[in-house]
Amino acid sequence: MAEDGILNTVRLGTNPDRADLEPLKIGDVVYLSGVIYTGREGVYMRVVEDGAALPLDLPAVSAVNFHCSPAAAERAAGEYDVSAVTATASFRFSKWLGDWFDVSGAKLIIGKGGMSPEDYKQHFVPNDAVYLTTVGYGTGALLGRGVKRVKEVHWLEELGIAQAMWVLEVEAFGPFLVESDLQGNSLFERENERIAARLPEVYAGTKPAVLKRFGETDDRGDELI
Repeated sequence: MAEDGILNTVRLGTNPDRADLEPLKIGDVVYLSGVIYTGREGVYMRVVEDGAALPLDLPAVSAVNFHCSPAAAERAAGEYDVSAVTATASFRFSKWLGDWFDVSGAKLIIGKGGMSPEDYKQHFVPNDAVYLTTVGYGTGALLGRGVKRVKEVHWLEELGIAQAMWVLEVEAFGPFLVESDLQGNSLFERENERIAARLPEVYAGTKPAVLKRFGETDDRGDELI
């Protein structure tokens, strides 16, 4: 973020190298043009756990992995329209990412909510990779405007629309925020620390919740943005 409070905007291709990613600072706004692909647990399990060969040449085709479910409709046999793309929570895929970086050569991961600081240090930093997060909720249609066309789709029959690997041609695709940089710094972690410092004041005098979902805690230090 610029010192005057104005967000710095960066436009990147989808095969960036370290020199392209090095200037990125957490909080920067990023737009992408080129080719991206969707890949989440269905793809990860098929490739990492089952040993299936990648159906396209990564990262030559694209080094951008989007954790999302596209709103795709078949227009004609083998032709699809994608009007919206909605990111899904990336932390759920942590256990596959180390191996996925090895086989895919990904340099940008896009998703929702970010990963843990440990994931950034262990998986992203050694692979010169950066995490981009979507901006708020309800942006699927906005992001859909940046999808020019579906180039191809893989494992649709086996995995279904949400889990298949969609290869999308995009232009000015975004906005996304830089959540982690090449050093593993995290935007969410930085802001969480600032918020957590005064959480005891916010909850002072309140009683524990009567109704809780499984796994919930009263530890206010676990608050997330």
